[in-house]
Amino acid sequence: MARLPVIVGFGGINSAGRTSAHQAYRRLIFDVLPAEVQQEVLLDLATLTNMAEFQEGAWLTPDGEALDAETLVDTIGEELLARTLIRRIHPSLFDVDHVSLHKTALLQSGTETEKLTFTIKTRLLPSSIPTNWQVKELSATHSEVIVDGQLEALFKDTKALTVKAAGQLPTGFDPSKLYQSRNHPRGLQMTVFGASDALLSSGLDWDQVRQQVAPDQVGVFAANSIGQMDDLGFGGMLKSALMGKRTTSKHLPLGYAQMPADFVNAYVLGSVGQVGTSIGACATYFFNLEKAVNAIKAGKIRVALVGGSDAPITPEIIEGFRTMGALAEDAALLALDGLDQKEPDHTRSCRPFANNCGFTIGESSQWTLLMDDELAIDLGATIFGAIPAVFSYADGYKKSISAPGVGNYLTMSKAMAYLKNLIGSEGLTEHTFIQAHGTSTPQNRVTESHVLSAAATSFGATAMPVTAMKAYLGHSQGTAGGDQLHMSLGVWEHGVLPGIITSDTVADDVHTDGLKFQLQHEEYGQEHFQAALLNSKGFGGNNATAVLLSPFQTMAMLSKRYDEATMSSYHERNEQVKQIAAQYNDDAIHGRFAPIYRFGYNVLGGEDLAITDTQITLPGYDLAVSLDLENDFADISN
Repeated sequence: MARLPVIVGFGGINSAGRTSAHQAYRRLIFDVLPAEVQQEVLLDLATLTNMAEFQEGAWLTPDGEALDAETLVDTIGEELLARTLIRRIHPSLFDVDHVSLHKTALLQSGTETEKLTFTIKTRLLPSSIPTNWQVKELSATHSEVIVDGQLEALFKDTKALTVKAAGQLPTGFDPSKLYQSRNHPRGLQMTVFGASDALLSSGLDWDQVRQQVAPDQVGVFAANSIGQMDDLGFGGMLKSALMGKRTTSKHLPLGYAQMPADFVNAYVLGSVGQVGTSIGACATYFFNLEKAVNAIKAGKIRVALVGGSDAPITPEIIEGFRTMGALAEDAALLALDGLDQKEPDHTRSCRPFANNCGFTIGESSQWTLLMDDELAIDLGATIFGAIPAVFSYADGYKKSISAPGVGNYLTMSKAMAYLKNLIGSEGLTEHTFIQAHGTSTPQNRVTESHVLSAAATSFGATAMPVTAMKAYLGHSQGTAGGDQLHMSLGVWEHGVLPGIITSDTVADDVHTDGLKFQLQHEEYGQEHFQAALLNSKGFGGNNATAVLLSPFQTMAMLSKRYDEATMSSYHERNEQVKQIAAQYNDDAIHGRFAPIYRFGYNVLGGEDLAITDTQITLPGYDLAVSLDLENDFADISN
C-alpha cells in the first residue's frame, strides 16, 4: 500500500506577494474578490513593502500619519497594486536605463618606476579603481589615470537595456532586513523568508513534528536552476577581480545552486535527513518534487520540504537570455501592438498562447511541505491537496540544445493516464485544469499547445481549461513549478480559475483541439475541479508534469483508507492547527513576522551521538536512526 504524499503547508514570496494563506493567488484575481478580502490583500502588501506599519491599533504611513485600515487602502491601494506582478524593473534592483559596462584597453608595459598616462572619456567610480592607480579628475566626464606597471585598465560606461520588464518581488520588500542576513545573496535571503513562511503558515510546530519521525525520515529537496548570480554570489566572484575589488570567501560557496536546500537544512529545520538537489532548468522544482513524492510513497521518508529560490533579475542574466532571442524586448512589444510611443505597457509583457515576442523573467522563492497521509492524519495537519505522482522525461536526440523535443508528450500523456486511473475518465476530461508552462515565446505557444492538445484529445477531452501563471508572475526559472503549484491551490479556496488576462486572443498557430484557453477569470466553484496537471516544458529537454489532487478529492480518498472514528479525531485536532495558522496569517498581515533563522543553534558533533550496531541516537530527537536495514539482495548475497 503506497503512502499518499499530501500537502500540509506552502509558502514563499513572488511578484504577487506572500504565497501562504493564498495571498499571492488572491492578488491575481484581485478584481473579483469581495471587498473585505481585497482589504486583507492590500494590508498584507502594505506591511510587506514597508508602506505602512501597524502600531497601537492604527496603520502608520512613512510620514507618520495614523490611519484606519479602510482609509489606508483607499489612500494607497492603487500604489500597492502597482508595486506587484510584472512591471518595469525598479531601481531598487538596478537602473535599467544606465547599466554599467566594462571596456578593456591594453596599455604599454612599463617598469616598476615608469608611469603611463591615459585620459578616459567617462568619470571612474571609486569602487572600480584598483589600488595602484592614481586618478586626477580633469572634468565631470574626463579623468587622467596614471598607472604603475599596469597592463590592463578597466573603463566604465553605461547603456540602457532593451528589456526593461520583470516579475520583481513587491517593490519595497527587503528580506535582508528581516533577519541577520550577513551579506547573503538575494536568492538565499528569499529562501529564509519563503521556507519560514511555509512552515509557520502550516500551523504545525516543527519541533513537535520531528519528535514523531526519525531523523533520517525527513527530506529536503530544493535548488535553483542558475545559482546565486548577483554580486554577493557567483556574480561577485566573477566580476570582483575585473573591477579591482576583493573576492570574498562567501562568493563561491554561496553561489551554488543547491544552496537553498543547504540553508534550510542548516538554518531553518536543522535537518540531518535526506538531502538531494535536482537541477533541470525550468523543471527544477518538479524534479525535486518528484524525488520527495517517490520517497514518501516508498516509505523511505515521512515528511519533506520541497523548494526553490531563484533571483535571476540581473543585467547579465537578462542580457544572456536576450541575446538568445528569448526575452520580450520593448521595441518588439511596441511593434506587436503597433504603438508609436517611448515604452510599452510593461504589465502586459508576458502573453502566453497569444501573439507574443518572448518571455519575461521573474524571481520567486516557493516551498511546499509534504507528509505521508498517516502522519498528516496523526498530527491533525490541514491537507491542501496531494501530489500522487510526477513524471519527467528528456527530449532525445536534438539539433539544438534549446530546441523542443518529444519528452513533454510522454510526461503529459503519462500524467493524464495516471490521473484517469485515480478519478476516472470524466474526472480527467471534465474536472481537471491544466496549469501550462506558458512562457510567452512564439515557439512555446505552438509546441506546448500541440503537446496539450494531442494528450487531451487522446483521452477524449473537448475543452480542458488551460491557464498560465507566468502571465502575472514572469518566469522564475527553476522555481516556476512552485509558482504553478501554489497558485493552483488557491482555485480550491475561492473557486476562481485565473485567466491569462494579458492575452486578448489565442494566436492563430496555437493548437486548440480538446482545450479551452482561459483568457478571463472564471468562477467554477470550489469543488468543480478534482485535479490539476502542472506542466513544465523546459530548456535543454527537461520536461515534467505533476499530478495535483484537490483537497476535496484527497479527503474523499483518505476517508476510504481511515475509519470514521479516526477521521473524526483528525478533524478535532485540525481545528487547533487551523487556529494557529490563522493567527500566523494575521500576524504577518500586521507586520509581526520573524523568519526562522537558527545560526549556530544546537550544533552537533560526532561526540554527541550514541552509536551502536543497531541504531544511532541524536540529542533532541525522540526517535533513533535505525541500522536494522533490509538486505535488498538476500537472494544473491550471504
